[in-house]
Amino acid sequence: MTRPGGTWQNWARSARVRPARIERPRSPEGVQRAVHAAIAHKLPIKAVGAGHSFTGIAVAPGVLLELDDMQGLVSVDSPRARVKMLAGTRLHRIPGLLAPHGLAMQNLGDIDRQSISGAISTGTHGTGARFGGLATQVVAVTLITADGEFLEINEEENAELLPAVALGLGALGILVDVTLQCVPAFVMHSIDEPAPIEDVLATLDERVAASDHFEFYWFPHTDVALTKRQTRLPESAPRHPLPRVGRWIDETLLSNGVYRVVCAAGHVVPAITPPFSRLAVTLTGDRDYTDRSHTVLTQSRTVRFREMEYALPAENVVPAFRAVQKLIAQRGWKIEFPIEVRFAAADDRWLSTAYGRASGYLAVHRYWRADPTEYFEAVEQICLEHGGRPHWGKLHTLNAEQLRERYPRFDDFVTLRDRMDPERRFANRYLDRILGA
Repeated sequence: MTRPGGTWQNWARSARVRPARIERPRSPEGVQRAVHAAIAHKLPIKAVGAGHSFTGIAVAPGVLLELDDMQGLVSVDSPRARVKMLAGTRLHRIPGLLAPHGLAMQNLGDIDRQSISGAISTGTHGTGARFGGLATQVVAVTLITADGEFLEINEEENAELLPAVALGLGALGILVDVTLQCVPAFVMHSIDEPAPIEDVLATLDERVAASDHFEFYWFPHTDVALTKRQTRLPESAPRHPLPRVGRWIDETLLSNGVYRVVCAAGHVVPAITPPFSRLAVTLTGDRDYTDRSHTVLTQSRTVRFREMEYALPAENVVPAFRAVQKLIAQRGWKIEFPIEVRFAAADDRWLSTAYGRASGYLAVHRYWRADPTEYFEAVEQICLEHGGRPHWGKLHTLNAEQLRERYPRFDDFVTLRDRMDPERRFANRYLDRILGA
């Protein structure tokens, strides 16, 4: 389906564009036809998933491809626990698609609204020091090239391209299907509990090593961290899910409903933020439950925000975190959103934030109506001083020359881009900034 372009904007309202036209293909062949048409009319073309990136990575001034109609399983290889799915498939639909086959994704991020192609292309990750980001689960893809041709990338064909294309920023082609290496379905035991922030920082290495998945949140203006530690169990393990009413109170009423009101009020009267933050850590974050993996790993976030996240060498997380604490205190900022700290294993994806090193992630947020510039740029400087690499789908200020110093395979990726898209048919202003025009 083709229609004239209206205004497109991302979830965070931090990027918008009025494309020349919008295409909504229903099949890989439909994507191919759209690319051929864009070439004929000399228009750039970009695919967009759920629009959950905070940067302009999906902005499409020429032809915008909406992949909402390209969802679902293509095939299942049960003996090898592999599934091929269409590129527009939303993460929150995948557990239901995998369940009849007794499979699950190895790890997930804490938000599941994205499409699978968008999530892997921007470096989406979860937490767990022994687990990589979502792109590390990719074993094969099919994409449409800048010439409008199908290109298969798997263990038998063009295998050398997979570490680049699996986390390709949308710069190398348009993904039409993705094959994931899955694992047998499993459940998780989660313990969410508050702990003194100083104790968490002093014992962080031990806490990370002791759990399959560990993360913590710290609300500025408090001395408490909300920790989450999770243990993987066989699917046959007894489940003890959160009571439905209790979960609704915690996640819908308090964490989204009340929190939305407080963020809006704090934007007008910042002085209310510190006392609310202190109240919040006493009302939430104390739970013990066991449930299916995707239910434990993901959560609903309906309060609109903007986010910056940097990956640091794991050993630099604590000093960087302490520097951010000191910064907030010195500037007297009233920060309404918590700082989130997560972990990931080293991997081999060329533009992965965890390429070649065990990583810890430090994420900062602001309510979407607040101007995050001063806060984010000051935190960004701290992260850069501690060896940080910015998340591709979240706000940052770096350009190609600065990024080249931080990614060992950066020039290899740019060289491949020159070969695969010499006329920059998949480019936009964001990609020109971070990869060079």
